[in-house]
Amino acid sequence: MTETTDTLEGRLSRIHKALVEDDFALIDEVLDDLEPAEIALLLESLPLAARTRLWERVAQDVDGEVLLHVHDEVRSTLIEDMDHHEIVAATSNMDTSDLAELFEDLPQQVAEDMLRSMDELQRARLQEALSYEEDSAGRLMRTDTVSVRADVTLETVQRFLRWKNQSIPDNTDALMVVDRNGIFVGVLPLARLVSQSSELAVADVLESDIDSVSVTMKSWDVATLFQTHDLVSAPVVDEKGLLLGRIIIDDIVDVIREGSDQALMNMAGLDEEEDLFAPVIPSAKRRAVWLGINLMTAFLAAWVIGRFEAALDQIVALAVLMPIVASMGGIAGSQTLTLAIRGLALGQISRTNSNWLMRKEIGISLINGVLWALVVAVIATLWFQDIRIGGIIAVALVINMLAAGIAGIAIPLGLKRLGIDPALSGSVVLTTVTDVIGFMAFLGLATVFLL
Repeated sequence: MTETTDTLEGRLSRIHKALVEDDFALIDEVLDDLEPAEIALLLESLPLAARTRLWERVAQDVDGEVLLHVHDEVRSTLIEDMDHHEIVAATSNMDTSDLAELFEDLPQQVAEDMLRSMDELQRARLQEALSYEEDSAGRLMRTDTVSVRADVTLETVQRFLRWKNQSIPDNTDALMVVDRNGIFVGVLPLARLVSQSSELAVADVLESDIDSVSVTMKSWDVATLFQTHDLVSAPVVDEKGLLLGRIIIDDIVDVIREGSDQALMNMAGLDEEEDLFAPVIPSAKRRAVWLGINLMTAFLAAWVIGRFEAALDQIVALAVLMPIVASMGGIAGSQTLTLAIRGLALGQISRTNSNWLMRKEIGISLINGVLWALVVAVIATLWFQDIRIGGIIAVALVINMLAAGIAGIAIPLGLKRLGIDPALSGSVVLTTVTDVIGFMAFLGLATVFLL
């Protein structure tokens, strides 16, 4: 068995070596020792080609759970590599809430076949889950709730549970108590069930001051409720108080993680589902949008300075355009830096994949650098009626964005090796690098070709 101290970086190194040497026995040995969530993190930490080869070795009985733990973009690439019957097998024993999360990512034909293979009750539960908004409690809740009536004795409940035996849902810390109409009235903790006299009625020992969750409540609000009230599970009810299901802490952990990822990635204008090892072209397209927005704000600042153009000579035109070079390099570097810091925090980046990441960022920087350099060159030439200025700022922009992409990976890796938290000081160092290189490239080229 793998030692518990085996880090993701260590597993990555072993998997990388095994993939290079086609050592499938070693791959299977590593995978056998991992939980589905750990396999998902491992898959997210590999480039596409290596990820596909590793996915082929994952046992079919855990495929479904692994798919639940990977990000949407990674999940789509994995599903594309699965046969029709593999997808059906992987999702056949899933809880309704888990299946609802995957359902919309499945190929249409597979989804239709899956619906036809379900019994009427399963189909109704899935369709009900899909009817709720994606970020609502209705999508989070599980319908495998054990409920009892308040007017029965604890002995009756105990006999009922012994009869249910293995069908009691996992993570059940309490039984839901309802009235004759299915309206939620409280919970019966299992600890009370086994410690109180079996002759007592459920109504005598139930907890009635329990916070229920509205089925339409936003998932982040549910997470806040769990956090502030230290909940392990919570009942989900409709507007009439009818018990619909339950939400457990496992589901809330995923919500909190996704929320934190989203907050971090949005700071740099990136999607929280951004695949760290996605191909260069799709990654470049996604980041180009935010770079375009940043470019507009940069030109706005340059336009304000340019309002004084009538009183200035040609050299001052350089000062007008300087913020563009620094700003574009800064935002390009911050995108790379954000992804790298998150990858380091999750243990996804190691010596075995850092070089691949560096090559990817260089490719993205060159694509976006050339794209926006052409845009800037045209605007600058028309603005100042001097093609030399347009050419100078275009070359400087490519140089600075290339430097920003390299620095965005190199800085957090270097700071980590020095024992410094990249999240605290990475952005400061990156801004310094992009400003210095951007100004030196722009003003240096201008000095050579204009003076």
